[in-house]
Amino acid sequence: MAEGKVQYTPEGKIRKPDWLRVKLPVGEEYRNVRKIVSDHKLHTICESGNCPNMGECWSAGTATVMILGNVCTRSCGFCAVNTGKPSEVDPYEPLRVAKSVKLMGLKHVVITSVDRDDLKDGGSEIWAKTVELIRKMNPGVTLETLIPDFQGKWENLKRIIDVKPEIVSHNLETVRRLTKEVRIQARYDRSLEVLKRLSDNGITTKSGIMLGLGESDEEIAETMDDLRTVGVKILTMGQYLQPTLKHLAVQEFVTPAKFEELGQLAKSKGFEFVESGPLVRSSYHAEKHI
Repeated sequence: MAEGKVQYTPEGKIRKPDWLRVKLPVGEEYRNVRKIVSDHKLHTICESGNCPNMGECWSAGTATVMILGNVCTRSCGFCAVNTGKPSEVDPYEPLRVAKSVKLMGLKHVVITSVDRDDLKDGGSEIWAKTVELIRKMNPGVTLETLIPDFQGKWENLKRIIDVKPEIVSHNLETVRRLTKEVRIQARYDRSLEVLKRLSDNGITTKSGIMLGLGESDEEIAETMDDLRTVGVKILTMGQYLQPTLKHLAVQEFVTPAKFEELGQLAKSKGFEFVESGPLVRSSYHAEKHI
């Protein structure tokens, strides 16, 4: 799917195309969100994942909170989140998150987490408590949870099902052929099973994939079909950007026109909501997905 050839500067750095340039964050709302995140010792995937939309989202008063610390037990080839031995679970984190949601005055909240393969429950008990306390302290709020695969331990996934977030997202990230390279400790079919179990229990499901890692058009279409087969209704597609030189290299920059074409293809396959564009990330415009 060679669209935008990767070019380099004389210093050896990748030269990003114009459509990937973003504005610097400014404004009172941005400063307010940053202060709340800092004061309440929250982790956000916006910061940990080097999200290009942080300025836009924080200026709009929204942020994606990352629970269970900011150190992941997995070492995915695409992800900017630190890998290592995580700290002990903080039992007060759900309360801090719920209070912060109230202070921000959010009507829709997105929660994600690092993978905690070191924990017997995979962090699912903190997940469930966070959802419960957010709802208790913020009546009327809606929730999207971007969850890990819990290593296929279905009793842990059931805790998410039991608290019934309005949307549960779990990202395939890439096509089947590239999964072992991109998501080293994950399994393509296990992720599909996670999404199927959620859908079968009446939960609205969502998934996302990155483009520019060397996938073909046929593989993208196959991935869409796989997601529709397990009942996924919402799909996001965005450009992969290499966080550091240690991470997987960008193979191509997909043009906005190609993203538009793929978005139309996804809609034709029956997805109810599609976000497809170079700067799209999992939680981009998440409030619209309700």
